[in-house]
Amino acid sequence: MNQNNEINSRKNWHGSLNLVYSKREDTTLVTYSQQQAPLKVQRPFYPEGKQICHSIILHTAGGIVGGDRLSQNIHLEGNSQSLITTAAASKIYRSNGQQARQSIKINLEAGAVLEWLPQETIVFNRANYRQDLRVELAAEACWLGWEIVRFGRTARGEKFVQGEWRSHTEVWQNGQPLWIDRQWLPGSEATFHHPHGLAGKPIVGTLIWLGKPVTEEIVTKARNLWNPETASDAGVTTTQGEGLLCRYRGSAIAEVRHWFREVWHLLRLYKLERPPIKPRIWQL
Repeated sequence: MNQNNEINSRKNWHGSLNLVYSKREDTTLVTYSQQQAPLKVQRPFYPEGKQICHSIILHTAGGIVGGDRLSQNIHLEGNSQSLITTAAASKIYRSNGQQARQSIKINLEAGAVLEWLPQETIVFNRANYRQDLRVELAAEACWLGWEIVRFGRTARGEKFVQGEWRSHTEVWQNGQPLWIDRQWLPGSEATFHHPHGLAGKPIVGTLIWLGKPVTEEIVTKARNLWNPETASDAGVTTTQGEGLLCRYRGSAIAEVRHWFREVWHLLRLYKLERPPIKPRIWQL
């Protein structure tokens, strides 16, 4: 039995992760942690000092298959700050006929800051996956999030021509929507090559900053960080909530990673007034 058949024949996971971050004096601590396999969080790291808590989320099963149900609840109490990433790229394996689902709920109290920076997701051909992400911001709270998705194992010549991928993201503040983003990609040759689909480019990315208004200077700088000589597509704009939105469609994970990290550096310096330090897991 090959690896994909082994993964698709295993028992479905119903995993959960619940985290609460609190500020005690000048330190952000994980004051509550509830974990249910296959989701797990490593011990906190403080490469930038005690004010910002770095957390790394692991998926110990190695990948997500049809029928899996995963949920995450992240709560930052007032004035706490955290950077959350993942230990490796997430893998969505081909479906056994069922949909795999993940629900992520993030609540930021007044003055809290969360940088939600997971590593990329690889969606195998014939996968069926939906992710729902909802962020609730209190006054003066800030959220930076990105999502990078590769459709098909392109190194093996695989394209996403069967299956379905959905990503629904909502960000609210004081009962008002700041940003609603619902993406749907049905796997087919037509969608893969259509200019309003992937246009033959298997990687898409979204970066969003919300909570503090951005200036035209920041928008211009984010645009200038992009190399327009590549064959990839990219754009930068502001949102209704006066945030910053970056989009990417291309063929190189390294390219979108580099651009998003440069924009992250820009926002760190202008909005959080401190230089970023990359999570150590990104160096591996």
